[in-house]
Amino acid sequence: MAFNELTDGLPEPVRRAWERSLTSGRAALGRRTLLRAAALSAGAGTLAACGIPAAPRATGDSTANAAKDLSETQKEVAFSNWPLYVDTDEKDKEKHGTLEAFTEATGIKVKYNEDVNDNVEFFGKIKPQLASGQDTGRDLMVLTDWMAARLIRLGWVQKLNPANVTTAITTIESRFRAPDWDPGRLYSYPWAGIQTVVAYNRKATRGKEVTSVSQLLDDPDLKGRVTFLSEMRDSIGMVLLDQGKSTERFTADDFDGAVARLQKAVDSKQIRRFTGNDYGQELSAGDIAACIAWGGDLIQLRADNPDIEFVIPEKGYIASTDNMLVPARAQHKANAEKLIDFYYQPKIAAQLVAGIGFVSAVTGMKDELAGIAPETAANPLVVPTPEMAGRAHVFRTLSESEESDFEQKFSKLIGA
Repeated sequence: MAFNELTDGLPEPVRRAWERSLTSGRAALGRRTLLRAAALSAGAGTLAACGIPAAPRATGDSTANAAKDLSETQKEVAFSNWPLYVDTDEKDKEKHGTLEAFTEATGIKVKYNEDVNDNVEFFGKIKPQLASGQDTGRDLMVLTDWMAARLIRLGWVQKLNPANVTTAITTIESRFRAPDWDPGRLYSYPWAGIQTVVAYNRKATRGKEVTSVSQLLDDPDLKGRVTFLSEMRDSIGMVLLDQGKSTERFTADDFDGAVARLQKAVDSKQIRRFTGNDYGQELSAGDIAACIAWGGDLIQLRADNPDIEFVIPEKGYIASTDNMLVPARAQHKANAEKLIDFYYQPKIAAQLVAGIGFVSAVTGMKDELAGIAPETAANPLVVPTPEMAGRAHVFRTLSESEESDFEQKFSKLIGA
């Protein structure tokens, strides 16, 4: 399933941001460009090894990880997010339309900080305070699912009050409702979804279609002109799916089998290398013919080069989410919950999607989006078709021992 018109309806702020990144020598700048979490750092040393104890866990009615909530008297909320990950006001690019609308609707001022540049780096910023039971100075933060899972496991985020997120409870799409790391969404709600897919340069393949991970690993016409991602969950996940394994229920033997499959392709020099977002420039230039890629990057790559194709393999693709969480000891929890709930209004969700071009978890958003940005609403990269959504799979949550073991094996594979 290839989509040839990936750039239709993209918001101009997103285009300009990507253009700035290209002129500065970086690959297409999107949220996923900045996502490159240091995978080995994430899995190699546990907190215990660093001498950092877990924060007190809340159990039952315990409020061990909660501070006194000042929301009633202090109408503010401190929000940490990734760069270029919220819509901007059309008249004033320094303002964020939906955040301004939230303040207007509630009287709550948002202290918005684009200070999440990497999951592991951000974890390093906040773990000393969280480990010692102190306030991080943040009331809401957006982190990728596997890092969100870690923080929940450690007891470093607060359970949400259902009475304050009634809209979110009602409008969250069913496929986002029950991740294995937060069943029932007791601690988190998705900010946006990300897709890992197959991409190729039609000119570099001489018109040949590349529709599967098997082709990336085996096709002699692609030898030496293939890259995979240095993000373990994406590359291993795509291989597991290609092998007919469930990424939601795979075993250690399944993981080892996927590593062995990749190792064979490395040894035969079928795979050129494992990359972060630098695959974008190589793919566009034709230096590589095909790769595993992140959907958000492909929009701009396609805009610059119409030979770039985006394919959903028949056996499926890896989907992940970035999620809103309230850290332990946050002083404005109720205000943060109101902000979460605000973004689950379909009209507000549509405004956000129109601004950033990423997948939304909000039911009814598409109809609202069609009214303000019809071309964006018709773009399957932004609003997946039912067929596309049906092929999405998540990489299951790893235990601490699995995370360390698997990251070590993957690191050895990619030569990190």
